[in-house]
Amino acid sequence: MFPHVRLRRLRRHPRLRDLVRETSLSPRDFIAPLFVTTGGQPTAIESMPGQSRWPVDRLHEPIGELVEAGVPAVILFGLPDEKDAEGSAALRSDGVIPRAIAAAKAAGDVLVITDLCFCEYTDHGHCGVLHDDGGTLTVANDATLPRLAEQAVVHAEAGADVIAPSGMMDGMVAALREGLDDAGHELVPILSYAAKFASAYYGPFRDAADSAPSQGDRRTYQMDPANLGEALREVELDVAEGADLLMVKPALAYLDVVAAVKREYPEIP
Repeated sequence: MFPHVRLRRLRRHPRLRDLVRETSLSPRDFIAPLFVTTGGQPTAIESMPGQSRWPVDRLHEPIGELVEAGVPAVILFGLPDEKDAEGSAALRSDGVIPRAIAAAKAAGDVLVITDLCFCEYTDHGHCGVLHDDGGTLTVANDATLPRLAEQAVVHAEAGADVIAPSGMMDGMVAALREGLDDAGHELVPILSYAAKFASAYYGPFRDAADSAPSQGDRRTYQMDPANLGEALREVELDVAEGADLLMVKPALAYLDVVAAVKREYPEIP
């Protein structure tokens, strides 16, 4: 007890404060999102000031800046030339993301993460194959899973270091893990969007990725913002299915969820 215990002793020297700091944040902790097109010129994203859509052959420009700044990783979002009802362009080995993976790796020493979803590739903007549910078109969960696994293998074969599924389909992590393992990519980790809440914060992203739904919304598969317990259940299921890393999205408005997930799973990044 005071005066024998004086916590200020550890604060009196700046180097000592650095040495005992419990939490630190540096460029090495960041992942930079990059929106990639097949060609043309960089295009400014109006709702994301300072950000652009980058053609594959100019990816070296932003990646060079990121590497110089000490940012170790990028996550790639692809914008295909053509879209259809099933997002077929997402499954092409010569598609925008496989080409972007190669360009990113050639540009510098950077960890390449790929966003795995169909919303950027479907002409309706939803995250999978649609079916008629009593007069309402919604994503057919089980029909979408093998297509997600196929997309994951395409990314892994192109050299992706981490696969990040974002569609909030039930069973998606298990489907991806099985698909990747069967294709010989058992060492490719899965960064799951384990608790992804329906949110207006995605507006700029939908502008950037040209992925706004043409009808309806995504609330039948993205989470209700009011549900912390459900978020923990989603995370529990993804961990059981083999997720290697976990994401809560959007983060800043859900720091209580981030904290709760970390308390439950302190060993999982």
